[in-house]
Amino acid sequence: MLQDKLDRLQTLFRDMDRALIAYSGGIDSTLVAKIAYDVLGNRALAVTAVSPSLLPEDLEDARVQAATIGIAHEEVETQEMQNPNYTTNPVNRCYFCKSELHDTLKPLALQRGYPYVVDGVNADDLHDYRPGIQAAKERGARSPLAEVELSKAEVRELSRQLGLPWWEKPSQPCLSSRFPYGEEITVAKLQRVGRSEVYLRKLGWTNLRVRSEGDTARIELPPEQVKDFVANMDLPQVVAQLQAFGFLFVTLDLEGYQSGKLNRVLERPTVGTSSP
Repeated sequence: MLQDKLDRLQTLFRDMDRALIAYSGGIDSTLVAKIAYDVLGNRALAVTAVSPSLLPEDLEDARVQAATIGIAHEEVETQEMQNPNYTTNPVNRCYFCKSELHDTLKPLALQRGYPYVVDGVNADDLHDYRPGIQAAKERGARSPLAEVELSKAEVRELSRQLGLPWWEKPSQPCLSSRFPYGEEITVAKLQRVGRSEVYLRKLGWTNLRVRSEGDTARIELPPEQVKDFVANMDLPQVVAQLQAFGFLFVTLDLEGYQSGKLNRVLERPTVGTSSP
């Protein structure tokens, strides 16, 4: 089954002949870059969008991974922080982020002679609330992993089989996903979230989120790690460090990390309504 999907991916890229990959350095887009390069060689180009919502450490990872694969890699700056439709953080914020991304990549691709822009959307993403997917589709982008119905678990397993050393790398969506809808996003807020996550990663907590709610940092860890964090960490030191980054209050989410948790507000009944 997995080999069949790999074969289909390879055929897909052979049919494209030339492709530009929207490459964040995450496990999904890196697998796309790997397969594209294996099939197309120098007819594949990986491009990373650089903005305040991308951690410098994640950008460096993207550079290292691209060099390991061998694919040509370039960086472009995107300006979503100049768009109030993005910074006011509406429920469809991701739409405006991906609009900016693909409005930047599509002209670049056409200028360089790449008829296709492809991204790392996988089959599981299609079942989550991802308004950015629509923005990408409207601009003609393709999602090879989703087209061959490759799930997130299969992305990791195929990456492992292909010898990619980062196949277990935790998911790292853009830093703007750490804010509840409606809270304004600023460069300063992004920086304090980013510094906090890097600090905790260096202490060994690699799969986490630091959610920003006003002046409060809410640390989310996998549920099975919450007790270990409380028992083994110097909690006053953690609080002091995150306060030094700009937060006033530091909390730990006792439920633990769950992808898409901030989307729960979208499912909440409107106040004042009742069932028939």
